[in-house]
Amino acid sequence: MNGQGSCCASMGSADIAARDPVCGMVVDPAISRHRSVHAGSEVHFCCAGCKVKFDAEPERYLGGVPATADGCCPSKLVSLALPVQTPDETHPPPGEPLSLLQGRWDDLQARKSLRNEEAGPDGVSAMDGANPAGRGFRQAATQEPPSPPAPLPRAGSRAPHASRLVKDPVCGMTVDPQATAHHATHDGHDYHFCAARCREKFVADPEAYLGGRKPAPPAPAGTIYTCPMHPEVQQVGPGDCPKCGMALEPMMPTLDEDDDGELTAMSRRFWTLLAFAVPVFLLAMGPHLSDWHLPSPWDGIAGWIEALLSTVVVLWGGAPFFARGWRSLRPWSPNMYTLIALGTGVAWAYSAVAFLLPGIFPAAFRDMHGRVGVYFESAAVIVTLVTLGDFLELRARRRTGAALKALLGLAPKTARRIAADGSEADVPLDEVQAGDTLRVRPGEKVPVDGVVLEGTSHVDESMLTGEPMPVAKGNGDKLAGGTLNRDGALVMRAEKVGGATLLAQIVALVAQAQRSKAPLQRVADKVAAWFVPAVAAVAVLAFMAWAVFGPSPRLAHALIAAVSVLIIACPCALGLATPISIMVASGHGAQHGVLFRDAGAIEALQDIDTLVVDKTGTLTEGRPSLTGLVVLGGQSRERLLALAAALERPSEHPLAHAVVSAADAESVAMLAATGFRALTGCGVAAAVDGATVALGNAKLLQELGIVLGEEANARAEALRGQGATVMHLAVDGVLAALLAVADRIKPEAPQIVAALKAAGLRVVMLTGDNATTAQAVAGRLGIDEVQAEVSPADKAAAVKALRGEGRKVAMAGDGVNDAPALAAADVGIAMGNGSDVAMESAQVTLVKGELGAILRARTLSQATVRNIRQNLFFAFVYNGVGVPLAAGVLYPVFGIVLSPMIAALAMSLSSVSVVSNASRLRHTAL
Repeated sequence: MNGQGSCCASMGSADIAARDPVCGMVVDPAISRHRSVHAGSEVHFCCAGCKVKFDAEPERYLGGVPATADGCCPSKLVSLALPVQTPDETHPPPGEPLSLLQGRWDDLQARKSLRNEEAGPDGVSAMDGANPAGRGFRQAATQEPPSPPAPLPRAGSRAPHASRLVKDPVCGMTVDPQATAHHATHDGHDYHFCAARCREKFVADPEAYLGGRKPAPPAPAGTIYTCPMHPEVQQVGPGDCPKCGMALEPMMPTLDEDDDGELTAMSRRFWTLLAFAVPVFLLAMGPHLSDWHLPSPWDGIAGWIEALLSTVVVLWGGAPFFARGWRSLRPWSPNMYTLIALGTGVAWAYSAVAFLLPGIFPAAFRDMHGRVGVYFESAAVIVTLVTLGDFLELRARRRTGAALKALLGLAPKTARRIAADGSEADVPLDEVQAGDTLRVRPGEKVPVDGVVLEGTSHVDESMLTGEPMPVAKGNGDKLAGGTLNRDGALVMRAEKVGGATLLAQIVALVAQAQRSKAPLQRVADKVAAWFVPAVAAVAVLAFMAWAVFGPSPRLAHALIAAVSVLIIACPCALGLATPISIMVASGHGAQHGVLFRDAGAIEALQDIDTLVVDKTGTLTEGRPSLTGLVVLGGQSRERLLALAAALERPSEHPLAHAVVSAADAESVAMLAATGFRALTGCGVAAAVDGATVALGNAKLLQELGIVLGEEANARAEALRGQGATVMHLAVDGVLAALLAVADRIKPEAPQIVAALKAAGLRVVMLTGDNATTAQAVAGRLGIDEVQAEVSPADKAAAVKALRGEGRKVAMAGDGVNDAPALAAADVGIAMGNGSDVAMESAQVTLVKGELGAILRARTLSQATVRNIRQNLFFAFVYNGVGVPLAAGVLYPVFGIVLSPMIAALAMSLSSVSVVSNASRLRHTAL
């Protein structure tokens, strides 16, 4: 090895060096022919073998894993923890750990010999120049490496900067500690980052990055697992469903792409089985396809290879199917895996006996040449294809949970907490407590639910409500965890953390809905109860028919027909038809501000023909405001508003709050009230700024002996006709003003009510307000049916009366007084900005509380029920057609026989097609 044309050649005086991250060899990028691009950086290798290893698992080698002794060549013994250096650097940079050189003594001798051959004029080899630690293996090997390792330079960095540049432990980018503004200290070591986001991730979980990129850990102990087809099946830890045999899933998914490695393990299993099954298929079917036969003794050797490989596939690859099939019999609950285990087991066992003891079979099993046919290839291919089907189905099911994972991903990993002394620090989210003061900078996510203390900004709440417009936030406004702060810095007080946040409650509600059963599922459940026994009976009948009426060899054909029937039947497609659609729909609805409590609500909502709505908080904003002040005397509007506000400041009544808010908004003078008197059922009176002031209803004027003139009374009635509540302000015994307070109608309400009526819904308004106000609001909204001045019990009775007429009723409300009616309706719809009692009583929650979400919920409900029916239709038709075909009904007329291998492929794709059809719901326009 003279270094010519080799990437491992001596660097000489070259000022650029790179390190092979796989084996640690120092290479020259200028002449290296083996390179890859990863994360925007070019990585160089000494040979093609190292490149292949790196391309397969790049994070393993960029994460600081030391090279092993059995590298691609004996001299490649440089640890990956060593920085890349130029020949003139004879010592590692300060603070960098001196990693151990690993290898055997004979490898060391080869290395020393190589150094002697490549030594320069000064007697120092290129290897030693590039790696000072290589000058003394004994000394390095006896040193104890510090723990944890300090940040490392990235592979492929320029050598002159290697002593100054370090690697960001999160993303792997090479950064200059002097230039970057992002630093953190952990266990006494300083770490440097390319951006604030990388630093945030590191602070939240340092060990995840210092220990290299490891596979996601299994679900924590105590995690509840459930079956996607049978949600009533729940247990602690993973396992298989005793009813259908499917692998159980965590009830609450995680953000990991492959939660517990099951998908990766199944993929690895499939490719291994495929490598074994392809030779078996070629050896068995090759002579039939090409009319070419192996001469003796190679035909016998090929037979043994076929038998041994298929045995590995069936007994090892099919072991999970046999285990699930056996468990389905105790207690008696036969399922898809019962049929698969029975079909593949019979085919393999028959073939094994026929191969080893062909003489025991009668003539009915022999072909025209007197040989007993074996079906190793059928058993092997069936197991392989069923494994492929399980893999595709599992991957598709994981994708159906993408919406729920997206919700989980909304919460940031850390929060910036402000201590009592004013200092700030990033802390993991689970350390945030209610009452903590937090800072939310522009572009960051709000960590938990809380209230704004300082600052103004616009917050994007679309991920929770489905509304695209950012919402202005200021002092006193509520914030929801997981929303995105757009353009201003906010200081907030945490009020709800952990599972109490709105985001956590949404995730829990969606997960609950995804695991519930829709009424349509009852049809599939009834069929599934007798499906497997019926299929087994058909298989027996098919065997008998072929054994009696089939061509020679009759019994062999009979066996193939029975196995085909057992394999092609797919109760799994039937069982998945409903739950997989419910899972996708509930997640899609959550992304658009619609939360379903269970699958029954999704199905029931599409049948609704009558919508009963509460007025306050549903059709109106639920926040009374001062809509008008009519001056009746000679005093100024500003003074009259200041007098009224002085009376109302001590009160907690919503009407009082409306007056005070208007006064504050107009910045009128703040006056003090003395001698405060509350007149029960009438209003209040006090002395304000030298005047005797009273504020209340018409009864107040009667109590005080103040005459209400015809003009004032007419103007008050006109205000009431507009849906306002009128308060009378008297000053020194004279009526001075009329104050109109109204709950403003939501801006979108008229259009939404019109759209609901256009969709064929009968809209009815129920309210506890007086009839004049209720009729005024209904008239502006185009609602024809109104019931006013009703109690909570009256609302529930009205809903029951509508249902008694044969109507399918949905009730939309937001308050505690709406809870009985919500519970009495076929579908209760709660406004998300309403009371907790209302949301507990309802089956559907509209996160933002806007009426338009009812249309979205109904559209999604109709699309979901339609999708479920499509799935059920496909599952019934597939099994109704597939089983007779496998039994051989076409053979007498067309001479067509369905191979067990084709049956296995059809069975696998049937479940995948059901899952894929359900996934289309993710694209439903709402």
